[in-house]
Amino acid sequence: MLGEKIRNLRRERGMSLKDVAEKTGLTSSFLSQVERDLADPSITSLRKIAEALDIPIFYFLLNHEDHSPVVRKNERKVLRFPRSHLTYELLSPDLNRKMEVMMARLEPGAVSCDEPLAHPGEECIVVLEGVMEIDIGGEVYRLEEGDSIYYYASIPHKLWSVGDKDLVFISAITPPQF
Repeated sequence: MLGEKIRNLRRERGMSLKDVAEKTGLTSSFLSQVERDLADPSITSLRKIAEALDIPIFYFLLNHEDHSPVVRKNERKVLRFPRSHLTYELLSPDLNRKMEVMMARLEPGAVSCDEPLAHPGEECIVVLEGVMEIDIGGEVYRLEEGDSIYYYASIPHKLWSVGDKDLVFISAITPPQF
């Protein structure tokens, strides 16, 4: 379970709930509920928790015994957030590489995150279906099927699905962030 993985990592790092709360801006009581699987963190909250624990977000979903370089379409690690319209599928076999590749799906009219996020490294996105608008440092770009964008991920960014069908895109990020 997600909560158990978070609790185990926190304890391995010798951190209290208060320590994680201070690093994330989340309350200790909320973090306690997450660890006991009584509350589901949003994508923004889970990213903050992962950052505080110094771990990629997808770590929480990976089977660390898998070492195959092949990722079968029906065996991808999938990350869905409650009350979110965004789904991620990890296309790379694990996060022990210098790059991660994932496919994301965002419902029409939905946004990737509440506030623009920044992380170290570089990112390249290719739109497979739908229409994306992406704000990178206050400049908005519109991408349609087949378009791609490459940017420094340290610049705060946020994206929207602006078409009338799901936005599906591939994202390659280095170094791995999820």
